[in-house]
Amino acid sequence: MYVGRDFTELSMTPKTEWTDKELAYFHHSLQQMVPYLNSEGVSIHKEIVNEMMNRGGINHSESSWESGSRIHFD
Repeated sequence: MYVGRDFTELSMTPKTEWTDKELAYFHHSLQQMVPYLNSEGVSIHKEIVNEMMNRGGINHSESSWESGSRIHFD
């Protein structure tokens, strides 16, 4: 289960200040709803994807005993 800032708070925060977990969670959530999003939702999803790309992706380059190669938001 996601524990963090809700979308109302994040909508007033620049995407550059979102954590990787917040980007991953809301990207996954919006990705599941893509066929049903209006133009504003598509725009928000695109901004999230662009921020993830600017950061070099959201996958860790290596896994370890403490963490895998993907960010888990739950």
